[in-house]
Amino acid sequence: MKILVLNCGSSSLKFQLIDMENEERLIKGNYENIGGKRACLRINVKGEKEEIEKAARNYEEAVKIVLNLIQDKKYNVISSLDEIGAVGHRIVHGGEKYSESVLIDDEVLKEIENCIPLAPLHNPEGLDGIKATKKVLDVPMVAVFDTAFHQTLPEIAYIYQLPYRYYEQYQLRKYGFHGTSHKYVVRRAAELMGKDLKDLKIVNCHLGQGASLCAVKDGKSVETSMGFTPTGGIAMGTRCGDIDPAIIPFLMRREELDANEIERMINKKSGIWGVSGVSDDYRDVEREYAYGDERSILALESQAYIVAKNIMAYTVALQGLDAITFSGGVGERGIEQRLRILKYLKFLGIEVDEEKNNNRGIEIEITKPQSKVKVWVVPTNEELMIARDTYEIVKNMK
Repeated sequence: MKILVLNCGSSSLKFQLIDMENEERLIKGNYENIGGKRACLRINVKGEKEEIEKAARNYEEAVKIVLNLIQDKKYNVISSLDEIGAVGHRIVHGGEKYSESVLIDDEVLKEIENCIPLAPLHNPEGLDGIKATKKVLDVPMVAVFDTAFHQTLPEIAYIYQLPYRYYEQYQLRKYGFHGTSHKYVVRRAAELMGKDLKDLKIVNCHLGQGASLCAVKDGKSVETSMGFTPTGGIAMGTRCGDIDPAIIPFLMRREELDANEIERMINKKSGIWGVSGVSDDYRDVEREYAYGDERSILALESQAYIVAKNIMAYTVALQGLDAITFSGGVGERGIEQRLRILKYLKFLGIEVDEEKNNNRGIEIEITKPQSKVKVWVVPTNEELMIARDTYEIVKNMK
């Protein structure tokens, strides 16, 4: 069975077509600036890359263009849409209702809509993507939620110390995100270590523009850093992460900011960029760090300290620690940042093999054989995880 994986952003459509017989990726692509000027479709067909400028006014047009492209004889991907057995949709928020991926029906569509107040920047696009795909492709479709993996958090981990009525009335609690990525990485790490995931206590560090940590015990998420929104947790590319909440009203009064302005500041102007003042691209900040720029040094060293501190906090939730994994763009390629984080954790008996760490974007253990806690780099593959969930749900349908 071939599974089409779709991930709709605010003006983009990322996609992959995966043959589940051997989990081979047949084509991947990203349609950018949908509904805007100079819409661009970038594709990768078995290593061959191409860029196509073609207008798409909305998601329905974008989906049609993608499906026509997949059938184009020029690329020799599939000869007919009949070869697509199902579609897996990445949906950011499933609220408390969904603890696993589900077959999409009218009830699921309604629940995704109900969660829009919890993810106003993401769920509307995901919903539009589903509706657009349903108009042009008549196959089973599955919703894979970023929040689902974290629904195993115990109540003591997800409840906020606010008046309880806010939880009852608004479902205000920690949800966590990046769940699909965390789920893939810890499962793959267990395979690489030759162990049953249920026998491991792992902290996965998904580090990129967005960043979060997840503690996994008995194969389940028991703690994670992102909270009610993806702004919480560790410092990120442009997001502040956890701060003293009283800073918000203080700045609103002193700077005369309204709610939208303060929200933009903590999400778009903070984090590594906010402290360094250089860029939201870690590579730029790393370059300035190497040149001795004090604020770039402060930005990256501070984030490393925060990540290490959170890893230690998660050993409480896990009651031990067997392995640390790094994933995400920075986690997979950030040789220097991994070392900065791990230097704080030497007392755990972690011994880094710097030669092995001197690799980017590959699966590799970066600790020495005698290291008491193993550290792995495991490139994430959310699309494959979505395809696997989709396949499991639809393969036995009549």
